[in-house]
This record gives sequence, structure tokens and C-alpha cells, in this order.
Amino acid sequence: MPKRRQKKANRPKNASLARVALGLAALCLAALLFQPCHAASQGTQDRFSSIVIDAASGRVLSQTNPDAERYPASLTKMMTLYLAFEALRDHRISPAQLVPISSHAASQMPSKLGLVPGSRITVQQAMLGLVTKSANDAACALGELMGGGSEPQFAIMMTLRAHALGMDHTNFRNASGVPDPDQVTTASDMALLAQHLVRDFPDQYRLFSTPSFFWHGQMIANHDHLLKSYPGADGIKTGYTDAAGHNLVTSAVRDNVRLIGVVLGATSNPARDARMIAQLNDGYSQLNIAPPTNAELLASREPDPPRHRFPSLISSAEAATLPEPPATAARSGGADWSIQVGTFANQNSAERAALAAARASDGEARVARSSFRGRLMFRAQVAGLRESEAAAYCRHHATCHVIRPLDRLASR
Repeated sequence: MPKRRQKKANRPKNASLARVALGLAALCLAALLFQPCHAASQGTQDRFSSIVIDAASGRVLSQTNPDAERYPASLTKMMTLYLAFEALRDHRISPAQLVPISSHAASQMPSKLGLVPGSRITVQQAMLGLVTKSANDAACALGELMGGGSEPQFAIMMTLRAHALGMDHTNFRNASGVPDPDQVTTASDMALLAQHLVRDFPDQYRLFSTPSFFWHGQMIANHDHLLKSYPGADGIKTGYTDAAGHNLVTSAVRDNVRLIGVVLGATSNPARDARMIAQLNDGYSQLNIAPPTNAELLASREPDPPRHRFPSLISSAEAATLPEPPATAARSGGADWSIQVGTFANQNSAERAALAAARASDGEARVARSSFRGRLMFRAQVAGLRESEAAAYCRHHATCHVIRPLDRLASR
């Protein structure tokens, strides 16, 4: 009897506890329903991660949130290329092999080459498109080729290979890095992948240092600014989406010591590059190796380095089955004007002039070929400008003239 009374007396207390528990459970359920997977590590306030390692030993020299899950964005293409290098090594594909372009591949969001469904490009062209323009359509098509016609199947292959390499916190869902909430990685895993690319494929790794390649008369410059601004940097990949922020993996060699740095989730490209330079400098200082001086950094920004040629690859790509993609596909609002900054007998000179003008005018460098009195000439141009931008640049450069949209179409 006393026990029964005590039980009754405790009922209100137990009921209150039950209501509290139910309330907490409801809150947790709401959080799960309205918060995307991995959101705790992907919030804009806390998405920055970085790491620097000695490539030879794997020793960590600095790190910030190295194992927090992040979105890789176009760093995904590093794994796509790792599997492509394996397939080339094993003779499952060849550089000249044609890659069919599906409707799915052609429909990928920019950045892209503008590939047309039903057309074909070569494996070497696709890989050059990945490392320079970070072309999502080329990455998807290459993934479909190696995945038996299925990009999801190729993504499974990517994830299996990542885990076999020790990238335990990485999962891939596509070949390009276009947004997917379940496609995640970490700074540590990306450093490990870069280390394997350098170690497992030392010859093919040089592809990542390609500064530019030609696509239907348009020169496509590499998005990685550190190739030109940091002495010793020789790759490897940039990436960006709204959710991921600005990502970069860089490898550099000084005094025969290679460091690999990773920056994920930076707020801008300049902030990303500055952080990478600072952490590489710190890494070399820890190893008693003098980092680049200010004079070296300034000197490295002068003329563009000569283009590297990947073994059995060409740095000038053409595909006769494709129409020339519009140079202004990535921009809108009347950005269909161009400028010409000079005509040269030497292709390298034209490329340097076009790249310099593109950096100053925020357009896309291109080199158009022409014939003058039987001689092949190279016209350095910048496309993808608005009328006001084209006029403003030429106003301050005597050798520059504006190319109107109709003039450009007529000259094709």
C-alpha cells in the first residue's frame, strides 16, 4: 500500500520528465529534417580547413580542422584524373581514344567546354580541359567512359579507390565536383590524394602544371594562379562552389623538398592564395629552407612560364566534330565584346600578350590564327567583355582595338 501511494505520488514528476524528453526528441527530429547532411561542418561560419605536409615523409607541418568534412568542389577532378592515369597505365584507355559526349555530360553546369551531345573529344583533350578550365562536361564524359557509360558507377569506383588510398572520410557522387550534399572530403584526405598523384604518377602529374591549352582557337588559361605567383609551385587544382567556398591544393618544390598544401573554404580567391602562400612559407621555414623572398614572388609574376607538354598529350586541342563554343558562355549581360591587343609572328608571344590583357581586363584570353601575305600570324585577343570594359581597356592601350559582336561573328 505505501509503495502504491509512492508510485502515484511520483506520476506527475515522471509525466513532466516524459514531456521534456518528448520535446527534446521533437527538436532533434526537426533539426534532422531541416538541416542538410554534414551541415554541422559545412556552415559558412566554420568551413575553413587547411593542412601542409612534407610530401616525402607525410609529416604534418601545420593544420586547421584537417579532418572536418568539407565539400571538395572541383578538387574532385583530382580523383577523376587519378583513375584516368591508372587506366592509361593499364592500357584500358589511350590518349587519342574518343570520348562520346552524352546529353547528361553536355548538360553539366559551368565551368565547361560547351560540349555538344553526340560529339566526341579525345581523352587527352578531356584531361586538359579538367586541369585548365576545370570543365565539368569533360569530367562527366571522361567518368562515363571509365564507368561503363554510367557516372554514378564511376563515382563508386572513385570512392572505393579513395578508401583504398586511406582517404577514409571521403565520398564521391560525381566525376566533376558539382554540388551534392553527400560528396565530402577533408583537408587531410586531399593532401593524401595529392601525395599519391605525385608519387604514383610522377610523369603524368606534370599535366597539372599546364598553364593553358587551345580549344577551337580559344586559349584557355589554368585557373591556378599560384603556378605563376609562387616560385616552385607546379600544380595542382582549384575548386569553388557557394557551399564549399574557395578551395586549393598546391604542391611546390624548394631545395628538392616538396610540400603539399590544402586550403578549403576560403572566402575568396585572393584570400585562398594568400593563405596558401603563408602556410607554404611557414612549412619551409620549419624545415630550415628559405621561403621565396618578396623579390622572387614579384619576379615570378612577370612573363608566363613556357607551356609544359604532358607526355603523349598536346597543349593545343581541336575537335572537328564540334562547333566553336561561345567564348562568353560563362558571363551574361552583354559580355560578348572582344578586344585585340596585337598581332604576332610567334604563337608564344601572342599567348603572353593575351594572358596579360585577360588578367587586366577580367576577360578570357584567346589567340586567333590568320594569314597575311602567305604567312601564318597569331592575333592576341580577349573575349567575354562588355562594351564598356572593352572600350575602357583600349582607351589606355595604343595597340588595342575593340571587336564588336558582329565583327567577331563575321570573322569566324
